[in-house]
Formats: sequence, C-alpha cells, structure tokens
Amino acid sequence: MTIDGTIGIRVNGEHRRIREGKTIADLANDLGLAPEKVAVERNLEIVPRSTIASVVIEDGDEIEIVHFVGGGDHAVAGGGGDHAPVASDDSWTVAGLTFRSRLIVGTGKYKDFAQNAAAVEASGAEMVTVAVRRVNVSDPKAPMLTDYIDPKKFTYLPNTAGCFTADDAIRTLRLAREAGGWDLVKLEVLGEARTLYPDMRQTLKATEVLAKEGFKPMVYCVDDPIAAKQLEEAGAVAIMPLGAPIGSGLGIQNKVTIRLIVEGAKVPVLVDAGVGTASDAAVAMELGCDGVLMNTAIAEAKDPIMMARAMKAAVEAGRWSYRAGRMGRRLYADPSSPLAGLI
Repeated sequence: MTIDGTIGIRVNGEHRRIREGKTIADLANDLGLAPEKVAVERNLEIVPRSTIASVVIEDGDEIEIVHFVGGGDHAVAGGGGDHAPVASDDSWTVAGLTFRSRLIVGTGKYKDFAQNAAAVEASGAEMVTVAVRRVNVSDPKAPMLTDYIDPKKFTYLPNTAGCFTADDAIRTLRLAREAGGWDLVKLEVLGEARTLYPDMRQTLKATEVLAKEGFKPMVYCVDDPIAAKQLEEAGAVAIMPLGAPIGSGLGIQNKVTIRLIVEGAKVPVLVDAGVGTASDAAVAMELGCDGVLMNTAIAEAKDPIMMARAMKAAVEAGRWSYRAGRMGRRLYADPSSPLAGLI
C-alpha cells in the first residue's frame, strides 16, 4: 500500500491501482461487470461466486476475470439447456443428457453474434461449443454470446480451444465450471499451432485429472482406435476423432480408422474438425458416428444460414442411410431389371 491508501494489482494482465480494502465484488462492480456472467481467479485459485463479496484483494494480487465467447470448431453442458429425456426412436445420449439433433456447431468466425445465432437456429442444433476468454475490462458493456444464444435454450459446451498443455486446459475448465456450473465439457489439448493436432499425452493426462474432479469430458483426439480406447478408459464420456485438421475443410481423410473407433467404443463417437461441406457430414454419419461437430464449414460459407440448413439435412440423411443399411459392393454390374422374359 502507498501513502494514498491504494494497492497495485493486475487484472487480466493489466496493472491497476485500487483502494485498499476492496473485495472481488467491489472490483467487479467498479469494472461494470455482471457477476453472474463471469468467473474469477485470484493468484491461480478459483474464487467461488458465493465468496466474492468477502474476499479482500491484497497488494500484488493477480486477478483473472473470464466469460464465454464464440469459438471452437467443436458443443454441451450439464449446467445449461432444458434437456429432459427425449421421446424419440433415434435420439442419442451423452453423460445422461439426451438429444434429438446429431449436429453440434461452434460459435466462432461469424461476422457477428446475430449471424451466429441465426445459423444455430437454422442448423437445428441443440448444443453449441464456447471458448473461455478474458473479459475486456476496458469495455465491460460489449455484447456477449449469452445475449444472443440463450444457455437456457441451448446446451453450452465450454471448450479448451487454444490450450497447449494439460495444466492450461484443466485451469480453463475449472473457471468454466465456476462461471456456469458446467461439468460436461469439451477437452482439446493441442500439440502445435501449424496443424492443431492434439497432443495425446497431454490430452490423456488432462482427461484423467478432469474425470477425477467430477468433470465429464468429451475429448478431441487423433483418429486412432488405440488412443480412443485409452481415453475412454481414462474417463472420457465421448470420443471426438478429427476428420481432418481443424478448419481445413478437407473432409474425412481416414474412413477406416473412424469406423474402427466407432466399432470399439462404448461411448458416443463424434467426428470433430475437418468437415467442409454437406457430403462430408453425411459420410461421418454413414460410418456410424453418433454426431458431427463443425464450425468453419458453416461460418465461412458464402451463405452461413443456408449452409447450416444443408448440414442439418446431411446429418439426418447420413444417419438414415446408416440405419437403413447400404447395399453390398460388387465388382461387376448387376441389372436392376430381370433378364428372364426379355423380348
């Protein structure tokens, strides 16, 4: 403390001086933030929302304040959405939540939140994935994703997009749980920035820790049946193998291994990343996947709303095709009309 009665702290990486004796709640109010829409970390420790009015800030404290923003190619949350068991002959369930739609969409790369919300509606998705990021303390009244996509209507899946270590991913999801009570989360731990491929050692480590802490992680992984089984054994509630690199739009590059993952898994399998167009989504579903996650394919289309409708139809058609059972493959032609009685 200085002679003027102030102390020095850092808030989201920025140095600030505040009056001595202020609590976390006082700081939030001074910044114009709504406490129910953010989570707070003090010196790397989560501050439970129930205590922010009593926790006094001390000189040198490092404060992080985060909220949900659009982001991630990949969506679902135990704390949001009104999803009672669904009466459907083809619904699917993950971690006790049942859904009709098998299309899950991200919330990044759109021109604005309004377009994002319109695309989500057009897609028929019930789940959206969201990134956890610092609040912009210089503009606390800026629009937030929750103002456009209602977490009471859509199931939010906090993700760890941008995390390159298990520790960072775990820290991010602990903050997400404090912000919204979510325990069903999307885990991805990236290996390096060029390919955005997952680091499977760090991913497995994070899965084990999160499962022990009561989280229900849906896990982004390589298209490897052995790695998928290891994640399931570590506590993953869904396996999410990539179809191709994130944001590439290349479509599913290895149908064989995706199919092997589906055959060997006892939890839902969802293709995550690489979908570029409707036919890619249909292929994923024809392989027997429980769902498809995508962001860039819709957000970067010339008409995102129309593409969202196309993806909805493709996922449904692919699922119907899988359930119907395709015809066998033949090396030679087989006439549709009988040859007997030919004139």
